[in-house]
Amino acid sequence: MPTTTTSKSSDRFTVPTKSCEDFGYVAQDTWAQVPAGWSWAEVTAVAVDRQDRVFVFNRGEHPVMVFDQNGKFLRSWGEGVFTRPHGIFIGPDDAVYCTDDLGHTVQKFTPEGRLLFTLGTRGKPSETGSTSIDFRTIVRAGEPFNYPTNLALSPTGDLYISDGYGNARVHKFSAEGQLLFSWGEPGNGPGQFRVPHGIAVDREGIVYVADRENSRIQLFSPDGKFLTEWTNVVRPCQLCITPGGDIFVAELGFRAGMWPGTHPPFAEATGGCLSILDAQGEVKARWGGGVNPCAPGDFFAPHDVRVDSRGDLYVSEVVMSAGGNRGLVDPTCHSLQKFVRKSAR
Repeated sequence: MPTTTTSKSSDRFTVPTKSCEDFGYVAQDTWAQVPAGWSWAEVTAVAVDRQDRVFVFNRGEHPVMVFDQNGKFLRSWGEGVFTRPHGIFIGPDDAVYCTDDLGHTVQKFTPEGRLLFTLGTRGKPSETGSTSIDFRTIVRAGEPFNYPTNLALSPTGDLYISDGYGNARVHKFSAEGQLLFSWGEPGNGPGQFRVPHGIAVDREGIVYVADRENSRIQLFSPDGKFLTEWTNVVRPCQLCITPGGDIFVAELGFRAGMWPGTHPPFAEATGGCLSILDAQGEVKARWGGGVNPCAPGDFFAPHDVRVDSRGDLYVSEVVMSAGGNRGLVDPTCHSLQKFVRKSAR
């Protein structure tokens, strides 16, 4: 079973001193060949299918843009379908699951964008007492969904959905979309959440939840029993697990997406980072920090991370909604970076 991992504040809150090159990666922040005249405003999520095609879920006019691994644009879909894109996940059969937070729905599509089913009712959040996407307004845990965030599949095809901004729960559905059970409530104790924002399931069925505003990753059994927590991360947004067991974590840090009235633990606390943890939750690599957030290899607001079959990484960032719209960074700051693993070449 994964072990409990803790850390000193100085370990996780300090800006990393190493770059992606120190860990064998080369940053490419202009990798995607976006069609002339198109833009994506900000990329909330990214996913990779079995052919290493990259699905870019964004808040522009073309919500799902698909590229090959070299960045060549292939197609787009989803125009007019989503209220506000948030999370994307591709299953082993290449089915595409999209989480629409302001729409309060999760939808399943074919790779070409044909809708297969919808969970939740658009525009009708569940009753949690929440009055906005500010998690601090939640009064009680509720049914699916109230601003859901992300989805992951178990090895047997069950759906685990983090219901984060207006709720404090994880919901488990069957592959056919039947709600099986839910767990979680507002708070910072075991099995409680303050923005369950990201989610992943390993090959043993263990569920990993990025409990963002508690700055931890909680681990659960397939039936929702709390197992342990890892506290050596800073406001984790999303995570993905490789076949080898490494866990890649997009950490928001303390320089973007801060809630009104909240403050970093100290003035120079780290900004956005990308971390690689081993199967026991120990940090193997960490870079970024937001010192030069628009420079290749650094980050402003990491929101999702995925790894392709060659070991290359894709990290998306919510530049505008996390502070670019308030002048914290240049609005043209990168919203998607690829990190090419040099040892794979």
